[in-house]
Amino acid sequence: MVKRGKTSRLKRKPAPKFWPIHKKEKLWVVKPSSGPHSLKNCLSLTLVLRDLLGMTETRKESKTLLNHGKVLVNGKVVAHDDFPVGLMDVIAMPDASQYFRILPSHKGLTLCPISKEEANFKFARIDNKATVSNGIQLNLHDGTNLLIKTSESQNPKEDIYETYNILKLSLPNKDITGCIQLKEGNYVVITGGKNIGVKGKIVEIEKTVAKKRKNALVIVEDDKGTRCQTILNFVFTINEVNQPAAPQMETA
Repeated sequence: MVKRGKTSRLKRKPAPKFWPIHKKEKLWVVKPSSGPHSLKNCLSLTLVLRDLLGMTETRKESKTLLNHGKVLVNGKVVAHDDFPVGLMDVIAMPDASQYFRILPSHKGLTLCPISKEEANFKFARIDNKATVSNGIQLNLHDGTNLLIKTSESQNPKEDIYETYNILKLSLPNKDITGCIQLKEGNYVVITGGKNIGVKGKIVEIEKTVAKKRKNALVIVEDDKGTRCQTILNFVFTINEVNQPAAPQMETA
């Protein structure tokens, strides 16, 4: 009989390059389980606790720490050491007074220390939306869906959210507390491609004709005045123009 389905094992050599591991030190590495993020865009909690933060030395110690309910992901206790965490997820360890948000960097994904107050919310991008029988379903970048109930079946007044807008969600209930629109002049961070991790303001968004909107070209200018080009699918808005200071987004 031939084994079918995905394997739960992963060798270190084909693992994503940004993972903080030595490729030739050992043969195997903890593979993130199936969840809200794809393999190439996430880290397992063991890698976070052992290799990034240095809070544990072995996978067994990581499991013990998680089994005691000491680690929260997006406001909820997680006990699985292979749980995948990815872009904009919030990792909290209240007993150690340590709080982190996962952000893109020039190497891939990294942890950004945040305050206890900032750990009470997360940002999520609307990648798609659909009309269902009892409202509007918003599909977010982390694999979760939100249902916006509407009072009218056609042209509902509650339909104020557009794709690639950013929702500010309270944790752990994920109630919408704010919305950041995608437009020129807003402050963004690039989440993919060769310019991953670059932060700056949007200078221009290409008007799409005969091609998918996610592939529209976007020009981003950083604080030094350097401009780079990426696609809309790699743009994550973190602050609107003419708003107070943006949330803490400096990588560690």
